[in-house]
Amino acid sequence: MRSLPLLLILAIGVVLGAFATPRLQTLLAPAPTPVTVTPRGDLASDERATIELFEAAQGSVVSIATTVQRRSLFSRGVEVPRGSGSGFVWGDGGHVVTNAHVIAGATGATVRLPGGRALRARLVGVAPRHDLAVLQVDGIRRMRALPLGTSGDLQVGQKVFAIGNPFGLDFTLTTGIVSALDRELPGEGGMLIRGLIQTDAAINPGNSGGPLLDSAGRLIGVNTAIYSPSGASAGIGFAVPSDTVARVVPQLIERGRYAPPTLGITADARIDAMLRANGQGPGVMVLDVEGPAADAGLRPARITDGGIIPGDVIEAIDGARVETVEGLLAELDARTAGQEVTLTLRGPDGVREVTLPLAPGL
Repeated sequence: MRSLPLLLILAIGVVLGAFATPRLQTLLAPAPTPVTVTPRGDLASDERATIELFEAAQGSVVSIATTVQRRSLFSRGVEVPRGSGSGFVWGDGGHVVTNAHVIAGATGATVRLPGGRALRARLVGVAPRHDLAVLQVDGIRRMRALPLGTSGDLQVGQKVFAIGNPFGLDFTLTTGIVSALDRELPGEGGMLIRGLIQTDAAINPGNSGGPLLDSAGRLIGVNTAIYSPSGASAGIGFAVPSDTVARVVPQLIERGRYAPPTLGITADARIDAMLRANGQGPGVMVLDVEGPAADAGLRPARITDGGIIPGDVIEAIDGARVETVEGLLAELDARTAGQEVTLTLRGPDGVREVTLPLAPGL
């Protein structure tokens, strides 16, 4: 029995030794070598420029969440989320510019400002042909608008910067270059959106409506679409050029819609297609005239029981070939009311040229 206490003490000693040994080894081990952190030094000049550009621009960019009202047998209507996008402040009147497709089909929209404040927005105007829309947001009149740049002198290879909210991740900056110019994409209802800037700056769902900036921090485009079978960025994005934005947005604010200048003619794409099928060549047949076209002596076609007696067919405007009504509208869209243009006309007595001023769109 005397050996029992001895065995107990020995067992306790073994247990304490087992716990104490690692601690003793730690205490007796030499101190670890400190980790050396290499000083960063100054940022590269291009890094500083990018940071400054983002800090200056992000306060003008907003996120947009849209809703649609759903009705049921048990409810008069409930707003459910529909989609999201981006936008940016325009001028000092409380306006936000975004894409038309961001708000298409929505019954409500909320704009979230830098800092997280959310405000209701109402639609002011929309231009589906250019995938542009303007919202009115009370409470943002003190927010700084982005400086507006020109897109007509862009060159392939220029650096560009896109700011937006891809996948709901607010105020994301991506960078790239201008990959190509004057691209076309199909828009709503099969209309072509022309003159787009192509960029390899990453543009993903949610970026739509956000600004594309040049290296001076100026707005040169509105990010509108990506080309990707998967729906995610594949290095091919598109933006509406700022020259188009500067032409369209003021009209949307003033009138709620955009109307390019007009020649004062009536045309029909179906008749033009029929003429081409009959081998009469490309161009836009003049079906009716008023205003500038009437004053300049353009001769419309006559429709009789026996068919169409051709009048003047517009073959070119300022030397640029015109083959379809869509092409004519694109040429007019790049011009302003009051500007004089020269039409090349093919008529019953041959080809002639006529100069006339453009009238404001109706």
